[in-house]
Amino acid sequence: MAVLGKREEEQQPAENTAPVTRWKLVPGWVEPWRARLAEWGKRTRFWRRRLLLFLAVVGPGVITSNVDNDAGGISVYSQAGAMYGYALLWSLIPMTIALYVTEEMCARMGVVTGKGLSDLIREEFGFRPTFFVILAGLVVDMGNVAAEFAGVAASMQIFGISKYISVPIAALAVWFLVLRGTSRAVEKIFLAACVLYLSYVASAILAKPDWLLAAKDTVIPSMQFNGGYLLMLTALIGTTIAPWQFFYLQAGFVEKRVARRQYKQARADVMVGSVSCMAIVFFIIVCTAATLHATGHTNITDAKEAAEALVPLAGKWAGLLFAFGLLNASLFAASILPLSTAHVICEGMGFEAGIDHKFNDAPIFYSLYTGMIAVGAAVILIPRAPLQKILVFSQVGNGVWLPVVLIFMLLLVNRRDLMGDMVNTKTFNAVAWVTVVAVIALTLILVYVALFHSNTGPGLAV
Repeated sequence: MAVLGKREEEQQPAENTAPVTRWKLVPGWVEPWRARLAEWGKRTRFWRRRLLLFLAVVGPGVITSNVDNDAGGISVYSQAGAMYGYALLWSLIPMTIALYVTEEMCARMGVVTGKGLSDLIREEFGFRPTFFVILAGLVVDMGNVAAEFAGVAASMQIFGISKYISVPIAALAVWFLVLRGTSRAVEKIFLAACVLYLSYVASAILAKPDWLLAAKDTVIPSMQFNGGYLLMLTALIGTTIAPWQFFYLQAGFVEKRVARRQYKQARADVMVGSVSCMAIVFFIIVCTAATLHATGHTNITDAKEAAEALVPLAGKWAGLLFAFGLLNASLFAASILPLSTAHVICEGMGFEAGIDHKFNDAPIFYSLYTGMIAVGAAVILIPRAPLQKILVFSQVGNGVWLPVVLIFMLLLVNRRDLMGDMVNTKTFNAVAWVTVVAVIALTLILVYVALFHSNTGPGLAV
């Protein structure tokens, strides 16, 4: 019977009107898997959240550590493997600790103070010490930038491309990247460059090394008390820690606005960077040890010669991958070294600095970056330029500059009025000071050899 003019059909209770979900349209065996995925999501929520927090901070630590594997570093690692086989692999463990300890202090200062290292030196110690740091950084890094473009030229010559073509193109590419990119975009490209270091892993695998012997020599030290071995050990450690990387690392965390509450993620970033950097060093040494050293090719002078020597020993692809790794490392460092120098000078003088600024907002910063690239590339293009002397004296400059920067860092990081409760603990201070003293002593040895025995000392040719 109809009520109030409505049809009877409309008064009947609806049957089976529940909405049909997408899960009702799929076979029944899918439902248990959906439940399992939901349960897995709940169980891994904590770790996924921590991973996302880490990915939000990751960048400065990984980039700074890996860019230290530049053209000069790769040459030293290649020589170490060619001359002494696996015998120096044990040194990578203390080198990893030293790299982490020194870089972690800079990361902590950047996160806590929100200021760059050069900025802190100026504020806490005055202009005169800062001026010395600025001047040393400008002179030393100019030689370092030239060394990176020398690496570009050497690697591209393996592919049959003249330095008069490769170096100008490389200089324009790294200049355009920074002047036209944002800090986030540039950081992503730099992280991608870190991944390309895996070419050295492929080269090592193609070399078919004795992995058991390599693992044994990594964990069991095998000291040789002769001048060449000790000098190569000194060169390895001196190559691992460079003063410019502290300024770039701290500036990276400041520019990224990493807050104090994100310190754990920043520390993890430094740890991942330190370990990945040394892992690449391991594969470079293993590659040259399994090929060059094993066949008696112990007298190489640079990474280019190592790449060329790999071709008949481990195949064309091993040599080309090694050369590609050298090109990637050189371009990577040629981009970052001028940035580090620009940060040192602009922070120390109180000028605006950072990739997120436009050219009109930070003209001094971008002018310094442009000038460093232009001069570094131009030096390599000079016919019969004394490249070897430039490279040796840039190493000497690094050695003189490094102890000063490390001492400034330790004085700053232990100031409670600056760092609050984030100063070094007694244990960390002991490890840090031992690391600093060891690095200073070894670096002074390297400087002495570079000045007085540069024609015969291993590890000095790049």
